[in-house]
Amino acid sequence: MGHRIFATPFAAIYPHYVAKAERKGHTKAEVDQVIAWLTGYDEAGLEQVLKAETDLETFFAEAPAMNPNAHLITGVICGHRVEEIEDPLMQQIRWMDKLVDEVARGKKMSSILRA
Repeated sequence: MGHRIFATPFAAIYPHYVAKAERKGHTKAEVDQVIAWLTGYDEAGLEQVLKAETDLETFFAEAPAMNPNAHLITGVICGHRVEEIEDPLMQQIRWMDKLVDEVARGKKMSSILRA
């Protein structure tokens, strides 16, 4: 039995990601770009998981292409260093949180995407 966040639909957290970015003057497109970079989901794929209310565990398990550079995402989110999180799924969720956080903070996209 995993953490209860694993069963949370992606559709339940996605609007919070978009709202967080928009509150800080950023766009849904920027949020979608970092999610696509991390997971490989394109616009149609994101639309599909939102409509299907896909849970986070399935969202990441079925991600078209997890980015091989995701391990370069470091820093603190919710009081935890993302690079030290042991559960792979929790780490993926926190990577996504961290990327959205960086969009909201106005970090340069090239830097967010670990270019």
